[in-house]
Amino acid sequence: MFAVRYRRILFFFASAIASLVFWEAILPRLGLRRWAERTRPARLRRVAANFRKLAIRMGGVLIKVGQFFSSRLDVFPEEITSELSGLQDEVPAENFSEIRRELEAQLGPLAQRFASFEQDPLAAASLGQVHRARLQPPAAASAASGGGLQPGEEGGRPAPLTQVVVKIQRPHIERIIAVDLAALRTIGNWLHRYEPIRRRVNIPSLLQEFTRILYEELDYLAEGRNAEVFAENFRGDSKVRVPRVVWSHTTRRVLTLEDVYAIKITDYTSIEAAGVNRAEVADRLFRTYLKQVFEDGFFHADPHPGNLFVSPLGEKYGGDSSHRPWQLTFVDFGMVGRLPRSLRTAVRELAISVGTRDTHRMVQAYQSLGILLPSADLALLERAENRVLERFWGKSMAELRNISHAEMHELAGEFRELIYDMPFQVPQNLILLVRAVAILSGMCTGLDPAFNVWQGIEPFAQKLLAEEAGTRWEWLLEEGERWGRILVGLPSRFEGLLTRIERGELDVGTPDVTRAMSRLETAMRKMVGGIVFAALLVTASQLYLSGQLAFSFVLFGASAIALLWVILSR
Repeated sequence: MFAVRYRRILFFFASAIASLVFWEAILPRLGLRRWAERTRPARLRRVAANFRKLAIRMGGVLIKVGQFFSSRLDVFPEEITSELSGLQDEVPAENFSEIRRELEAQLGPLAQRFASFEQDPLAAASLGQVHRARLQPPAAASAASGGGLQPGEEGGRPAPLTQVVVKIQRPHIERIIAVDLAALRTIGNWLHRYEPIRRRVNIPSLLQEFTRILYEELDYLAEGRNAEVFAENFRGDSKVRVPRVVWSHTTRRVLTLEDVYAIKITDYTSIEAAGVNRAEVADRLFRTYLKQVFEDGFFHADPHPGNLFVSPLGEKYGGDSSHRPWQLTFVDFGMVGRLPRSLRTAVRELAISVGTRDTHRMVQAYQSLGILLPSADLALLERAENRVLERFWGKSMAELRNISHAEMHELAGEFRELIYDMPFQVPQNLILLVRAVAILSGMCTGLDPAFNVWQGIEPFAQKLLAEEAGTRWEWLLEEGERWGRILVGLPSRFEGLLTRIERGELDVGTPDVTRAMSRLETAMRKMVGGIVFAALLVTASQLYLSGQLAFSFVLFGASAIALLWVILSR
């Protein structure tokens, strides 16, 4: 069974990659770009539909991949996101007899631990599924745990829990994950052989980090502790809600939490019917993540629609209130990110630079984060960032989407050197943050098409600047110490430089010349390949016309190989 699963995943991605290369790389170079563009929407929809069917049928890691794609409204075309948007709700539930067997193996007889337990799952996810239940009175009286003042608490003391949700892992899930990850590693090795991808992303390392994160998600004890840390960070904030953990009914494979399920954050009709403003939801979600990343250094790293809810307060759903109080509710803390102090400082620098439109500081932040390749032309990148901010600062997502193709083409032409080189990479320690920000961007845009990230980040950047000014003396002392060390070390470094000059070992970097020479070499290779292709094709045609079919077919094949080499060589 597992071997068949492995081969099926490989076959799907191999077919998708081959189709992508053929339609988006080979055909445009053969002068058939318009045909490729005209058929692209239908092809993308078909590939997304096939992936959705595969993910639903097989579950496991593929569900998480599909959820990520469906949330990238700002990057992926509508044909892909719309086709995958229902994937979270379409995950098939496990048979309850299997779930019950797993649950009783962890907690004991069901009737002794719960007053009632719903057999139909409330939600089915890739790694486990959730059932509603009611605790026995003794357990309810002592179950409350977690930080923050939540609804139903009095005087800061948690009220006893009765209604809970129980999250149980799927049977054999660890073996399924192992097979899926093995398949993804094979696919990653294929992609890693493509030089433009390899020089920007260390795919094997990223998959190794992804593997670590997935196996952390399988530890429900760690997830319970993460929920409590998150709740503590938002203690006293009545606008954010986190479920309390029932530790007496929690193990490594079973997690019991307070039932906080409400309106799904992508159920726009129900949000509006409840009297909650969608733009306000997008703004609160964005600001909540600003706090998590820049202040706490601890963030919910899986903000897909099944993990975020809008909880109206007061009247029942459907009330006619035009501005109703509500809470933003987070669930599922299996995937969280932690930012060490050094990384958080670099991320804060990036936020300040964006909020203050300081492109020099922005490029320095890129360097601190490690997202630039060593060959990056910093001056050109800074000029490009200046141009982008001048043109696009303050525009909402709706306005950005309406920018004309001609204008984007003009901007691309102005910085074609930078676009050709694309000197960015994805550092391993930022994988969770990049993923969360990507999903969050799409979610905020879905809630509010006029969502304006600039308006959200500018006041926050000013706040960070004010905090920075408060520690200016500490910064000056640190800078003085750093420059002191540099000055003390200058004589020995200067002596080493002179030695290298005397030995003829000094190497001066010339990025522009290097790029020009690289392109010249590529052009020469293509020209030689084209000559070889033409020679082989002409010879094969002559042999074919003279009746020497066998040898002519060999040369036809060789000419086809030469043509592919010309098309794909870089």
